Amino acid sequence: MAEGKDDSQVNHPHQTPSFLEVLCKSSGKIRRFSIGTEAGFAVNLINKKLINDGGGGNGLLVSHIEAVKEGEKEPISFGPNSLLVDYGSDWKLQTVVESIGDKGLYIGTTRVRKVPAKGIDVSDSTGIITQTPISLVYIGKILLAFVLLFAFGAVFTLALENLPRFILYVNSSV
Repeated sequence: MAEGKDDSQVNHPHQTPSFLEVLCKSSGKIRRFSIGTEAGFAVNLINKKLINDGGGGNGLLVSHIEAVKEGEKEPISFGPNSLLVDYGSDWKLQTVVESIGDKGLYIGTTRVRKVPAKGIDVSDSTGIITQTPISLVYIGKILLAFVLLFAFGAVFTLALENLPRFILYVNSSV
């Protein structure tokens, strides 16, 4: 009997969305990921967006994702290789934020570091975020190392050139 009715009057079963929503505690934004996304990928993507949006300058990068439910004692934590799963309407996926200082935090095989206010070097393709260590003190240390290297080379060269004379002197005095 539904053939005579138009599409707006036919009851459609409620379709579940084909994505998951993760609340980012650091930025307050909701990020959407497809069902079956690895948690490690989601964490890396959220951290990159935090860095690019300037929100990572406070040192609060995402360490992992967990599912929480009001009234539950323990949240469900997702490891880096775990697939993100929706546990129902009462469960909410959210990020866990840890302030880690200058120490690195290891998530799987990717190292996440505190973002300095000066900027970062994200040209590394391994996913490691590092500070740019070039400064005048750094260049001065390199120049001092070269000067000392050449000075030691000159001293050893002079010693080897004069070694035959020293041997003759020692042999003649015996």
